[in-house]
Formats: sequence, structure tokens, C-alpha cells
Amino acid sequence: MDEAILRVRDLVKHYPLTQGVVFRRRVGAVRAVDGVSFDLARGETLGIVGESGCGKSTVAKLLVNLERPTAGEIRYRGEDITKLSGRALKAVRRNIQMVFQDPYTSLNPRMTVGDIVGEPFDIHPEVAPKGDRRRRVQELLDVVGLNPEYVGRYPHQFSGGQRQRIGIARGLALRPEVIVADEPVSALDVSVQAQVVNLMERLQDEFGLSYVFIAHDLSVVRHISDRVAVMYLGRVVETGTEEQIYEHPTHPYTQALLSAAPLPDPGARERRTRILLDGDVPSPADPPSGCRFRTRCWKAAERCALEEPRLAVPADFRGVTGPVAHPSACHFAEEKARAGVPAGAADA
Repeated sequence: MDEAILRVRDLVKHYPLTQGVVFRRRVGAVRAVDGVSFDLARGETLGIVGESGCGKSTVAKLLVNLERPTAGEIRYRGEDITKLSGRALKAVRRNIQMVFQDPYTSLNPRMTVGDIVGEPFDIHPEVAPKGDRRRRVQELLDVVGLNPEYVGRYPHQFSGGQRQRIGIARGLALRPEVIVADEPVSALDVSVQAQVVNLMERLQDEFGLSYVFIAHDLSVVRHISDRVAVMYLGRVVETGTEEQIYEHPTHPYTQALLSAAPLPDPGARERRTRILLDGDVPSPADPPSGCRFRTRCWKAAERCALEEPRLAVPADFRGVTGPVAHPSACHFAEEKARAGVPAGAADA
């Protein structure tokens, strides 16, 4: 893999909470994203996983500038795009495109497929002259596996999987380098999910794309990702290669997520220890002190409430070679194979 094409550092997005009707005053903030950092290399797929409400989709919106961050940097090719506006921002948006979650609501029902896929050319006419746009749209439909003659049809005439292919074609129209895919297969049937994921992998090889792939389905993320970042309550709690996260998780939250993932092998399901977490996810408007996961963690100690763990290679694994040594934000991080049956865990 080449050097990073996208560098995210200490990314923060807080939404203010206010009270009052006439005289509104700020009383707090929802900390949707609270200090997220990661790199994305050229041609790489970074998977971002976590429970609903952990901040995954907010990160996606920040990356494509649909939302402005409260603080932090998003550097594309070395330039901080959070400080751009006007033509400079428009140029960057051409190179960082998004595929949305719901194919039923992300396509305008009043526009034909040809108009939907060709709309980016209205904003960036330099990419395709007017006389060449129909041909370009038909090429894009063919690339994503749709009949080029469907340009005159409307979204309601397509299935969910076909609509998502239309969304992917629209994302490819401007020949971007980075595509942010926010839960792109969660609204689709399982068999269709596999088709869309395989399509995205083929397109990545064909066009040299870099993906930020956001999902809650751990099996889909494992299939497509080179590296994985696990988010909890606005922060990344563990990051590493696909093998490191799935075979050697060291953070308790990651271990709990993986213990709940469906397994096709009945024997493996019987041998696995299911980790049941107590309580609900805390409010992002009032996160716990110290480690945010401590209120649900079976390893929590006094230190966890007083000291926030850094996302770093745990001290026990420093100097260790192999997949175990990867960043984890836990004071008591340990490899799954050595973790045994945790207190508070129950068999599935």
C-alpha cells in the first residue's frame, strides 16, 4: 500500500444542546465524534464498526464535508480540507464521494436514472462535456452491472440492489480517489449484499479506489476491509488489520462485539463464550469519566474512572512482534486467546 491519501487527526463534532424558547442558552453538547484519528492509504479499505449511535455516520458526513467539524483535521493529500471553502472545497469534493445507506431515499424519485447519475456533471462540467454525457452515463451503468438502456427509467422501477448500484455509479461519475460508503448494504437482502460488496471490490481494483467502509455487520466488514477501526461512544477504541481485530482482539468491547456475531459453524458457536454486557450505552451528551466503556465492562477498576486510556499498543505487548501488538484504548487490554471466560460473561 502507498502512503496515506487521507489523514484524520483528533476529529471532533459536538452538537449543542439548548434550552429556552425566546432566550435560548446552551446547556451542553452531544459529543457525536470526540477525538477520532486514522489514516487511509491509497487502494486501501478501512472498515469502521460499532453500535448504532457510536458516531460512524457522523464521521462519514465530516469526511465529505456534509458537516463541519467542531475541531480536528481532515487532510487529503496533505491539505486540511476542513479549512477550505468555495472553489477549493468544490475541487476536493470531486475526489471524495459518498455512497449512502438507504437506496430507497438517496435517489430522487422524480429524476430518471440518467439524470441522477449524470447530475455530478452539472456541478463539474469539465469532467464530461454536454454532448458526451449520455455516453458517459451509459458507461457508468454498464460498469456497475446495469443495462445502459435503463437511462430513461425511474428509481421505483428498480430493486433495492439495483438502486444501490445506481448510487455507486453516481459516486464514480467524477472519477474520485476516495469513496466513503455509509452502511451501503445494510438495507439489502443478504444475497444482494454479497453482490454489491463483490462489485465494490471489483471497482476498487479497476479504478484504484480507497474506501472508508462503515457498517455494523462484522462479517461484511471482515470480507472487504484491509484494516478495521472499532468505535464506541464517539471514539476509536481499537484499530488494526483485519486479522488483528478478528483473530486477536484486545479491547473488551471488541471482544463483546465479536462474541455476538453470527457464526455459520454450529460447532464453533457451541465452543464460543458469549459476552453479555450489562446496562445500556451511555448518552453521548453525558459520557462517563475516564474510559467510556467502563460502565459496561467486566474489567473496570478505579483507574478506569480516573484515567482515560490512550489508543496505543498496550504496554504488555510493546516489543512483541505479530498480530497481537496493535493499538487498543484499554488499561487492561489482553489477547482474546488469553482472556479466558470473563467475569460477567455467559455462554451463548
